Amino acid sequence: MRVAIPHSLGREEVRRRMHARVGELAGFIPGGMAQVTPSWPSEDQMDLVIAAMGQQVGARIDIEDAQVVCHIDVPPALSFIEPMVQGAVEKTGRKLLT
Repeated sequence: MRVAIPHSLGREEVRRRMHARVGELAGFIPGGMAQVTPSWPSEDQMDLVIAAMGQQVGARIDIEDAQVVCHIDVPPALSFIEPMVQGAVEKTGRKLLT
């Protein structure tokens, strides 16, 4: 799944905000038991491993000039929740960038 979140902050400011607020991500996942493990393979890419409810999901966030693009590997067994995940990613992404 691909979710694009537009911004007008510039790459440096997006990087700064993402580094500062990455610890808040687990709190946005329903159930309160999620574990989010981030890594930064490059300055404009953050990889995430999200573990919740017995499932593990990988995600990649690419910082671009005018948008942040989230790529989420939704397992086939959870594909029915893609619309809900997309909406939550858009909403959460906007909150984390403000």
